Amino acid sequence: MASASESAASRGRSQQSPLASQRGSNTQGTAREGQRRFAGPLFPLSYREGLSQWWSATTPAAAEAAVLSFLPFHHPSPAVSTTDPHSETTTSPPEADPYGPRKCTSTLVPLSGKDRAINEFSITRTAEPSATNHLVLIHGYGAGLAFFYRNFDALSRLPGWKLWAVDLLGYGRSSRPSFCIRSKDPEGKISEAEDWFIDALEEWRKVRGIEKFTLLGHSLGGYLSFRYSLKYPDRVNKLIMASPVGVPEDPYAVRQALPDGQNGAGSKSNPNLSTDVSTSGSDGQHASSAPVSPGTSTSDLPDERDAVASQPEQPRRPLPKWLVYLWEANVSPFSLVRWSGPLGPRLVSGWTTRRFQQLPAEEHQALHNYAYSLFRQRGSGEYALAYILAPGAFARRPLIWRVQDLASKVGRGGIPSVWMYGDVDWMDVAGGYAAEEKIRNTPLPAKDGRPAGSYVGGEEWRGEKKGFGGEAKVLIVQNAGHHLYLDGHEEFNRMIAKEMKDVEARQQQQREL
Repeated sequence: MASASESAASRGRSQQSPLASQRGSNTQGTAREGQRRFAGPLFPLSYREGLSQWWSATTPAAAEAAVLSFLPFHHPSPAVSTTDPHSETTTSPPEADPYGPRKCTSTLVPLSGKDRAINEFSITRTAEPSATNHLVLIHGYGAGLAFFYRNFDALSRLPGWKLWAVDLLGYGRSSRPSFCIRSKDPEGKISEAEDWFIDALEEWRKVRGIEKFTLLGHSLGGYLSFRYSLKYPDRVNKLIMASPVGVPEDPYAVRQALPDGQNGAGSKSNPNLSTDVSTSGSDGQHASSAPVSPGTSTSDLPDERDAVASQPEQPRRPLPKWLVYLWEANVSPFSLVRWSGPLGPRLVSGWTTRRFQQLPAEEHQALHNYAYSLFRQRGSGEYALAYILAPGAFARRPLIWRVQDLASKVGRGGIPSVWMYGDVDWMDVAGGYAAEEKIRNTPLPAKDGRPAGSYVGGEEWRGEKKGFGGEAKVLIVQNAGHHLYLDGHEEFNRMIAKEMKDVEARQQQQREL
């Protein structure tokens, strides 16, 4: 294990930007602290260290700043108020940046309603006109935007692009309003849980004045990015999903009752969920951004669920009874961290060690501190998970049911989609290949005797369909697991940069028509 860690550290050092030496001395304390490796099989952090971390109660802002200190350029301290954004140029003087002058900004963007704000981190290329393209990064379940710290530099080097990373509503350092489901029927509950996030993202887009963007989501963020693309297709140039959850169909998952559901399953109420439907902001809007009527969502029930319902009842998958009970009661893993008090850091260390032990010691430590600082915050968006996924992490509405709709959106060829996985990913890449095949086999409407999607993207996009089917492809990042943007960040960044240039090529072709 030591050799693997040293190899990872060596790879990280060899890829440092020329700006790395300008980071300053603010990382030295974190580096010294990070020299201590976790040790132990299950919960590596000692009781004493766990107690110390619980007692010190590092704020999410301080923990986020510690992770971002590994950026190879200057960056601002995280904003802690919606009225006080923080900005800083990447180098001093700005023209010393070898990739062109850039400015980083941390902002808490207020949304309508009560206690609704989105935490964002953006990088703007200041020597160029206003960006013509935007790349938006969405994190996974329980995570935050700082998890993309190994991607910010490389993905902000392309001229004409502005980079945005946002914390989903109810996660990271975004505000944490009470999560409330008002719908009574199962389908309405699923739609409301999904729309709680994607409508907040759409409102953020409007506040920022972004016409269209390329959307990249990881894990649960990938699932929600897909749903956003179906509901707001005119806003997405390209959809990139990194190890997305919820792609394949599982017959048991789509039958499983939801929390507070019908038929006697999941009937125990979660005391952390608000049931006060009168909760509203000063402007009279509900705190939840989900529409009152689920019929307005593009996540409506497809015909595939009827086919599943007609199949013989499937035996329950062998899952631990305690897991099923907690899931049906909508008790989140982060509730356990909060309830455990001084033991919380030890519990989190088990997860962070398994996920990040391949990173250099100081980065591993900073990510552990960051994760714990987020996990211990007030519960909010985490309670939507049980409405979106069934026990075992299979989707109640599998994405495979709707992937063909990407091919029919936005006229000429639909929304191109990229399905990315690590080569040792616990997410099954077979789901990505199934999505790719289904999209490519979706015939596009012809116009003047020619396929509507006439963009020549090559076989990597359309396979043998040669322009008559939707565009999708699967990419594999070598030596990477579920967090492929961290594990294989160099290859991941090269792949995403290539997709950004492909967006530019598509736009150029549109202008030439």
